Amino acid sequence: MQAILQTGDGYAPTSTGPLIDNAADWLEFATVPLPDVGEGQALIHIRRAAVNPSDIHFIKGEYGQPRLHGQVAGFEGCGDVVVGPKSLIGQRVAFVAGPGAWAEYVTVDAATCIPLHPAISDNDATGQIVNPLTARAMMGMAADAGDAVIITAATSQLGKLMIAMGRDMGVKTIAVVRREVDLGADVMLNTQSPDFIANAKAALSVLKPRMMLDAVCEQASETLFTLMPNRARWVSYGKLSNDAPHLTQMGQLIFLGKRIEGFWLTQWFRDTSPADKMAAITDVQTRFADGRWTTDVAAELRLDQVVDGLATAIRKPDGKTIIVVR
Repeated sequence: MQAILQTGDGYAPTSTGPLIDNAADWLEFATVPLPDVGEGQALIHIRRAAVNPSDIHFIKGEYGQPRLHGQVAGFEGCGDVVVGPKSLIGQRVAFVAGPGAWAEYVTVDAATCIPLHPAISDNDATGQIVNPLTARAMMGMAADAGDAVIITAATSQLGKLMIAMGRDMGVKTIAVVRREVDLGADVMLNTQSPDFIANAKAALSVLKPRMMLDAVCEQASETLFTLMPNRARWVSYGKLSNDAPHLTQMGQLIFLGKRIEGFWLTQWFRDTSPADKMAAITDVQTRFADGRWTTDVAAELRLDQVVDGLATAIRKPDGKTIIVVR
């Protein structure tokens, strides 16, 4: 089969963020044998695969687990089960690999395959797990915390999903962006504006958000955190910025009961009951099937175009890069 392989190994000594100048520094296009299928596994003939920031961090050795030289890249996609339990044979499913999605075939645990609603397009199915379930889980946390939430990297696919979900849930969304764009949020805060801090003070004093869902983790995030009310929570789920924020008001952690924490979908899966996970998966599919959620695609690449085209594709704004396998 055709596949995109990682050329690095282990962890990188530095972290430079989820962008690259040349994918050939970390990836190669190759023909390799089909993966073996063990007991309890399913072999999926892949239709499309997603490119998420976590994929870029991983191939560069900046993720929370080490690379293996020669391993197929890519965490997420959709395709058709060709070998596995009878109940799954022939079904179109969404899957998360660990990794292995940037190829014609992948083997995953059959129990993790998510059969797809027929009304969901392949593009929506490709990003059915990482972003949507993260959005669903974190917005549930935000709704429990209060009536408003700060969302950084709001123009990202995940940011857009959370803003749309906020409207449905009655949670006011404060979208943090770097350029003026209409996302349908209740408040927009442009970190590049000379009035950013003044605008942030005005908005946060009224809405009093007790949670910030942060994929950037830059100094602007810390500024917002210091302006949030007592018992506010800064939840980090990504690291789009290369610069670590400097904490300027440590006393707030002591005297105002504020918290800084992380969110990792893998851990959410481990900690969440089967019934709650199924409810979240059903809700996600319903939102895509009825059109409330959709995937904005900025670029599409064939497998044989990934090494040459990935660096340019992932720099395109306002949408996801999709790898079209067939």
